[in-house]
Amino acid sequence: MLPIITEDHSSLIFAEIFQDVHAWRKKMIHYIKDENPEINTAIIEAANHTDLDPKAVALGAYMTYILLEAAMKDEGLILGELEA
Repeated sequence: MLPIITEDHSSLIFAEIFQDVHAWRKKMIHYIKDENPEINTAIIEAANHTDLDPKAVALGAYMTYILLEAAMKDEGLILGELEA
């Protein structure tokens, strides 16, 4: 089961993202490339194979990743502990 993303998580993370969306997205590319290269590759592949704006698709995926990561930290979870 996935962790619960609260309004607090969203507010804090969105405040950071929307200061400079372009810079934040670039920062996340490098962060996730180091943290979880397979996820980064999947995000980039999905972004490159869409009829939508690839940067917007990647931004949404990175936002989801960081929101889940924050919720997992608050619940004391690590990625391997999530149930399928």
